[in-house]
Amino acid sequence: MTSELRMHCAIPPYILEDLLGSDDGEVRQAALNSLLTTARLRGERTVLAAFPGAATPGNGRRTVFDCRNGTDLALAVLARSEDGQPSTDGAANRAFDALGRTRDFFQQVFARNSVDGQGMRLDGYVHYDEKYNNAFWDGREMCFGDGDGIIFSDLTGSLSVIAHELAHGVTEHTAGLAYRDQSGALNESMSDVFGTLVEQWTLHQTAEQSDWLIGREVFTPKVQKDALRSMKAPGHAWARDPQPDHMSHYVHMSGDHGGVHYNSGIPNKAFYLTASAIGGYAWEAPGMIWYEALKASNSETRFQEFADTTYQKAGDLYGDGGTPQQAVLGAWQQVGITLTGIPAGVAKEQGRTVGESGDAGRQDSVAVARQVQTLTGRVQELSDDVAMLKGRMAGSR
Repeated sequence: MTSELRMHCAIPPYILEDLLGSDDGEVRQAALNSLLTTARLRGERTVLAAFPGAATPGNGRRTVFDCRNGTDLALAVLARSEDGQPSTDGAANRAFDALGRTRDFFQQVFARNSVDGQGMRLDGYVHYDEKYNNAFWDGREMCFGDGDGIIFSDLTGSLSVIAHELAHGVTEHTAGLAYRDQSGALNESMSDVFGTLVEQWTLHQTAEQSDWLIGREVFTPKVQKDALRSMKAPGHAWARDPQPDHMSHYVHMSGDHGGVHYNSGIPNKAFYLTASAIGGYAWEAPGMIWYEALKASNSETRFQEFADTTYQKAGDLYGDGGTPQQAVLGAWQQVGITLTGIPAGVAKEQGRTVGESGDAGRQDSVAVARQVQTLTGRVQELSDDVAMLKGRMAGSR
């Protein structure tokens, strides 16, 4: 299933809009130019979406072009190809490598052949425009700006951002989540999930070892921001980070397609909690559950439906009542979503060991198991005593 081709940008609009109020005229101008360029591109991509042939087969073959600070992709020159030597341009090599890592992740972890599942070519364009503070996937290719050098650095420097953008292609070719309101926030969240999984897989990090930050490399050293977003602590990646981490703080707005970059923090936190509770590598059980839930979703899927589906898929894949399913249950409950058909009290009791610390959750689970084992032993002892008493009574008759 595919949705309309839509341009997805790495830098949320609220960050660029905030920079319009900067005291630095150069920062203001770069932010304004980036917003205007993005708006123009959205119109162009809407027109392109009416024409077929967006995805061309090629077994995930990578090609990177240099825009030479222009915006006409037809004038870009070849910088690196699948069969060629590394480029003398660092940006071209970084883009090429990140495209490959994302492609290999989906192939090796989910047996998916490129973003569309059919071997779609991966074309990248570096040095897009002048001081362009963004990178985007438009359903056909990925383009990278160099940043203004003051607030933003070269956008090819962040693997999590590049994987995030390419993952929009995966969503387009599976559930086709509509880019508005809750389905749009899920769309953004799925890209963050895959973005961090590609990075964790590349670095061979466990859920505990990861910092769960998206785009920590996009800012220059002089900027006091940890990253674009934190999946572990939505709303705390920087001073005025507007992301909520609970349904009680859900953002209702008309801008940003209904707050898709804001409210994605809620399912992001649910995935982090799930992975943290299960432990180990997040691309294994947690990633597989989310991926299968995505494939089972449709364009209008909302948070509640997606949460219910992750619970179902956890049971299908790893057994009903197993650790992964209980982790999913507890995670959604902690962000304010009670799964359908499971009373809130039951959800709270079953999910109570899923907390901020995966180790703490697993320790509580072990403690509960030991208590159950002890109680079981006591019940057996009582059963033996009762049997013995019955035997004595029968013998005295």
